[in-house]
Amino acid sequence: MQLSGARLGAVPAPGLFVLSGMSMYLGAALAVGLFDVAAPAGVAWLRTLGAALVLLAWRRPGRAAWRGRPLLLAGAFGVVTAGMNMLFYEAIARLPLGTAVALEFAGPVAVAAVGSRGVRDIAALALVASGVICIADVRLTGSPLGLALALGAAAAWAGYILLGRRVALGGGGLDSLAVGFAVATVLLSPVAVTTGPVWSSAHLLLLGVGVLAVSSTVVPYCLDQIVLRRVGRSRFALLLALLPVTATVIGLVTLGQVPTPLEAVGTLAVVAGVALGARTRRGAGDRNDPMPEPP
Repeated sequence: MQLSGARLGAVPAPGLFVLSGMSMYLGAALAVGLFDVAAPAGVAWLRTLGAALVLLAWRRPGRAAWRGRPLLLAGAFGVVTAGMNMLFYEAIARLPLGTAVALEFAGPVAVAAVGSRGVRDIAALALVASGVICIADVRLTGSPLGLALALGAAAAWAGYILLGRRVALGGGGLDSLAVGFAVATVLLSPVAVTTGPVWSSAHLLLLGVGVLAVSSTVVPYCLDQIVLRRVGRSRFALLLALLPVTATVIGLVTLGQVPTPLEAVGTLAVVAGVALGARTRRGAGDRNDPMPEPP
């Protein structure tokens, strides 16, 4: 594990986000088959359950992680993260995917805006936000409930960044992820009633609790913990814009889906915004005082 950590530590933060996005969108593709037999929120709960099982078996958090402030912080992080996924899955069941993605990204934009200080910061944020809107191909159609769910997911995403930063710097790291997802699995267990058909199929159960949990939750969120130790909240929020860019590139390479001119412009805007945001912080240190990667 130390060798793997050292190798990941050598990968630039944008590269880690690309790896995270590739894993996450693989999981999203696999989740489509589950929406036919379980409610979207139920599929998100299965992700949480699987992630908790995998992380608990891997990390085996000690007693200190299950007590006092560490437990409260990890539990809050886990519930917010699981809630974010549930809200987003329910939103895309009612809205065009592009609209839901763009509305949810309002959360990271708000976090980045709070940390913006200079003209370059604001310009980087504007480029990233406009780029995501172009890539998402926003169409303001769908139910009012869907819009509310997407905005709820945006608020939860902002909470994920803020709490994730505290978890990453608080020393708990991956142990806190394991505890957090375990707490979220228990507290949100009423949602499990919508997953009934999954439990009667070994294939669907393996897909939801195993493959989907690892690819869409364990891998990307563990990578996020590494990035959150190295960059501040504002830059992390900007880097999140690389996720829709990754999806566009994967669609082009694997599915032959050529981006539209608007999507191409959006991709360039996101890349330019992320690069500009990185430039404003290079050499001056991060405003949020990142901690070095542990050995």
